[in-house]
Amino acid sequence: MRKTTDLFQINGKPMLVPDAQVAMRFEDLDAYSAGRDQSGVMHRVLVRQKVGSWDFTYAHLTEEEKNYMESLFGSEAVFTFTHPDRLDSTQRKDTRCYRSNYGISWCNARTGLWSGYSFRIVEC
Repeated sequence: MRKTTDLFQINGKPMLVPDAQVAMRFEDLDAYSAGRDQSGVMHRVLVRQKVGSWDFTYAHLTEEEKNYMESLFGSEAVFTFTHPDRLDSTQRKDTRCYRSNYGISWCNARTGLWSGYSFRIVEC
């Protein structure tokens, strides 16, 4: 089984080291009443700033590795995600998150090899 990393944890348990870079995005959230008026001027009603999302990709996983990753998420819709802080990556931060855009392909049923495992973790 591949190595784990304490940089990223789900409910206090380390994730497997991903194959590719982890894309991190932070966006501001506006209220539904925000938008442009008839003259084209934007009126923002900011409700939250810098809401994070993290994209993880694994090119290939064994059956054991896939099962380990899936066990981290369990059946709960929301979990605690530990990650490096946005401003100081030497510090860890815990946030309540959910998993989105989950996908995986069964590459070889005989050998138990999976491919294209990817998902996005989004801050609540």
